[in-house]
Amino acid sequence: MLLAFDIGNTSIHVGLFQGEQLSATWRIGVETEKLPDEYGVLLLTLLSTRRLGPADITACILGCDVPPLIPTFESVCRKYFDLEPLLVGHGLRTGVRILYDNPKQLGADRIIDAVAAIRQYGAPVIVVDFGTATVFDAVNEHGDYLGGAIAPGIGIASEALFSRAAMLYRVQLERPPAAIGKNTITAMQSGILFGYVGLVEGLVARFKQELSGDVKVVGTGGWAAQVAAETQCIDIVDSDLTLTGLRLIYEMNRDAS
Repeated sequence: MLLAFDIGNTSIHVGLFQGEQLSATWRIGVETEKLPDEYGVLLLTLLSTRRLGPADITACILGCDVPPLIPTFESVCRKYFDLEPLLVGHGLRTGVRILYDNPKQLGADRIIDAVAAIRQYGAPVIVVDFGTATVFDAVNEHGDYLGGAIAPGIGIASEALFSRAAMLYRVQLERPPAAIGKNTITAMQSGILFGYVGLVEGLVARFKQELSGDVKVVGTGGWAAQVAAETQCIDIVDSDLTLTGLRLIYEMNRDAS
């Protein structure tokens, strides 16, 4: 079984694959000061809920956008699973030609998402990943990764509003009853949610003007479903897109690992 780690700035998405089947997923919080043993024990506990142990894991792959956590999870894989993990980075086969000015500046998750979106949904395709940042990635009709856009994530943008405006306070991030808020709470909810919908619609429209063909738009990440419910511009919501991409990259590189 393959254990895949999508390590982001806010959370770690863990996927367990049996062949091509994603049989279990878990999300755990990111704590850069946490020791490998702490993560290792937590992973063993999660696996035990599926009546699995370390011997059931035959391979590990890491996609990490938090450099300090790379050695931590490499240590976890070596100590608790007796495996050398495959780290997504430069030199691995992805099947995607990267046309970014400096590929070394690309976060691993952006290429991983592109690999999965092309294989699952075809090209051209736009991926919108609603994580700590809201990241837009564009793939042309030839399956080439072109680049994209990065905006503040809905969570950190909201926190900035709550902390920097003296007369405003933290509210639950949920859909308001109408765009025109009748009180401060619903006005803020409208600005945050519908404002982000407008941001997504605007950038997707601009991307489509620069791409050719029938462009599909795939949403992933924590806020994808909620934003997609408010707009017609997102065609598909796939919360496990990055995990699927990790599996695909592992399969392309396992003979060399």
